Amino acid sequence: MTAMPLLTAAAESVLNRVLYQDRGLKAARLRLKGKVLTLRFSELPRPLVLVFSEQQLDVLSEWQGDSDCTVSLAFPVLAELRDRQKLTELIKQERLDVQGDLQVIQQFSALTDLAELDPAEYLAPWVGDVAAQGIFRAVKRAFSFVRNDISGKQQQIGEFITQEWRVAPGALEIAWFCEETTALDLQLNALEARLAQREKK
Repeated sequence: MTAMPLLTAAAESVLNRVLYQDRGLKAARLRLKGKVLTLRFSELPRPLVLVFSEQQLDVLSEWQGDSDCTVSLAFPVLAELRDRQKLTELIKQERLDVQGDLQVIQQFSALTDLAELDPAEYLAPWVGDVAAQGIFRAVKRAFSFVRNDISGKQQQIGEFITQEWRVAPGALEIAWFCEETTALDLQLNALEARLAQREKK
């Protein structure tokens, strides 16, 4: 799959920039030195294998060696991994399946939690500090607007369905209507029979 090399290269570049440029994270990085963490995303055909060393993090889609820890998850769960307190909850909810050394994923979670994720900081070298902050605020506002719009539409749809459900006839009403229609049909047949008899006379 041609997208996998691009994905691994992008993930490697971002993770190295976020996790390996801050000197304050050195102690947290050293705990993961020599460890291999495999992330199996339900949306991807191949796993992402994170190989930690002292100087950098390598992200691969194929790995012949053993993995210290293998984690199966979906993309939305990835954002929640930054909160170390949620790991146990995610495992109990079966949104996270951990095979191998649990400490590896805990240490990775701690490392990402300590890292400062400021997107504006990464834009600043290309567009300047002020423009980067402005772009980031605009993107944040756009996401907030879209999220609120979607939640508002979901609420409207929910109310519409509830109101339509109230208007829709119940099972007893439908049964009564069917009986009334059958009775009316029988009366019409009887009336037609009487009219036919009178015409003969």
